[in-house]
Formats: sequence, structure tokens, C-alpha cells
Amino acid sequence: MKLYTGIGPNPRVVRVFLAEKAMEVSLVEVDLMAGENRQADHLSRNPSGGLPTLELDDGSYLAEITAICEYLDEVGPTPRLMGETPQERGETRMWTRRIDLNIVEPLANGFRSAEGHGLFKDRMRTFPQAADDLKLLAQEKLEWLEGQLADKEFICGSRFSLADILLYAFLEFGGSVGQPLNPKLEKLQAWYTRVASRPSIEASRD
Repeated sequence: MKLYTGIGPNPRVVRVFLAEKAMEVSLVEVDLMAGENRQADHLSRNPSGGLPTLELDDGSYLAEITAICEYLDEVGPTPRLMGETPQERGETRMWTRRIDLNIVEPLANGFRSAEGHGLFKDRMRTFPQAADDLKLLAQEKLEWLEGQLADKEFICGSRFSLADILLYAFLEFGGSVGQPLNPKLEKLQAWYTRVASRPSIEASRD
């Protein structure tokens, strides 16, 4: 397999996932800053122009981080980061979806529409007039998530999963672009520290 990757939190999710499963694939860097992901070669692999994109052994391609990670979880060794049972997999998908829609999307679009506007304005529709509201929405949903953690070690209880990797990668990114995790969210701060200490985080850095 071959992973077309680059800078940013989306490729980071898949690299952490691979490191957690001790899987090795060939990495091909695509220069997002130069717009290489919007050129014909990459669009032939992924018509949405996104990163990462996984090339399978038969020459076909998978895009979208959740789809890529679910595939890797099925074909790769344990641990099963989606879950071992139908109930666990359902729980992982539920929390991954909540985090993606409620936190990841507004955080990322808030960045693209503000600090990243110069880079993204000619590549996709941005919403500079809504940037502050998008960022605020992400913070409000993080406050909501804080209330859901209770005494859980990870998002899905004692089980580390894709939901944790997704949230961590985007909070790490948010902290680098002016959207840091509110220090008053003590449970999420403790969760973030736990995830940051995992060997996969350092092993998957650019």
C-alpha cells in the first residue's frame, strides 16, 4: 500500500492510526502549500483533491480518513481501533461522527476562513464572515464533550479508538492556529495529555 500524505491534521490522523497498529506503508509527500493536491496527477487519485489518499495493492484508491482507517483496521493487525464487537464499532463510529461534525468541521473551516484564507480562498469556498462563529461553535461543542467524559479514560471509555485519534489531531492543529483547547476544560486537558504521551504520537510526526 502507498499513502499520499502531507501537512495538516487529516494526514496526521492516518499516520497516528498506522503507528498505533504498527503498520508500515510507503509514504508519498504531496505539497499542499504549493497546491500539488489540486493538480491532475493527484486529482486522478482523488477527485476531491484531498489528503490523505491510500493506494491499495490492486491500484485502486481510498480517500476520506474514516474510510481509510476502517479499511486499515480490517486488513491490519490488532489492536482494533474501531472496536472488537459490533457494539464497540458502533460506539466508535458514533463518537467519531460527533467529533467530526461538531468539532472538526467548524474548527477547520474557521481556520480556512480566517488565518488560512489566503491559502484556501482560490481552492474552495471559504466563509470569512462566519469565521468567528465557526470557531466559537467548535469551542462550545468542546465544552459539551467535556461534560460527556465523566471519568472515562478515553472517548469510548477504557478503549483507545479512532475517535481519540481524530480529536487529538485536530486539537493539536487548533493549538497551532489560534484555536487552543480551553484550559478550563480540565477533563479534556487530562485526556489530551494522556493521548499526547502515547508512542504513536511521536512516531507519526512529519
